[in-house]
Amino acid sequence: MTHADRMHFEEHGFVILRNLASSDVVERMLKATEIGRKKAIPPVEFEADLQYPGSPASQLDPGGKTIRRLKQAHSRGIVFTEWLTFPPLRESLKQLLGPALVCPFAHHNCIMTKEPEFSSETGWHQDIRYWSYSRPELVSMWLALRPENKDNGCLQLVPGTHRMTFGQHQFDSELFFRDDLKENQALIEQRVYAELEPGDVLLFHCRTLHAASRNRTDKTKYSVVFTFRPLDNPPTPNSRSAASPELLIH
Repeated sequence: MTHADRMHFEEHGFVILRNLASSDVVERMLKATEIGRKKAIPPVEFEADLQYPGSPASQLDPGGKTIRRLKQAHSRGIVFTEWLTFPPLRESLKQLLGPALVCPFAHHNCIMTKEPEFSSETGWHQDIRYWSYSRPELVSMWLALRPENKDNGCLQLVPGTHRMTFGQHQFDSELFFRDDLKENQALIEQRVYAELEPGDVLLFHCRTLHAASRNRTDKTKYSVVFTFRPLDNPPTPNSRSAASPELLIH
């Protein structure tokens, strides 16, 4: 990551690193992903499970078995674990989080599968909303396995929100950032679209507001997502964040 990349992350709360993953890595991940999706290899999360706008009402309705996420990506092929220790990725994360890195398997650690017909909308939120750590200092890594753009529901982000403080009234009961408030709308209007090509990586802060729309194309969008923290930012004991193993990145 260049100095300009790092400064962009510090100011905006995200940065895109182009062509970080090779075509071979992308193809190996795609192969494992297609197998997992077609066979619905557990653990998986269905669109109907979350009841987001656009999702089927239940698993018994048309499209009810549409997969939203293939969970535990690290266990779906050695290529995913190899990716976590890929030197250019590791060194970029060290520039943001320090020399000792940890990848928690409790959060993300998944392949997002946004299907054409029954994909849903994800409202504006901060990833830290359900996470419990000593400090809100984590970075998520989003790797595109296929092109991501406005038409198929690429990630949208509001620059600089990782450094802002919000009132409780600005979020709903599910901790989504309310888009019906004028003060929130002014921020949302500043959104940018993280349009990616296969192999591109988006790094974003756990406090950066982001959202995603539905996939309005005829092709499934796949994204690999992991999260990283500094070694000295442990999860809160007995929390969901502390319930799963973690990988120390040497």
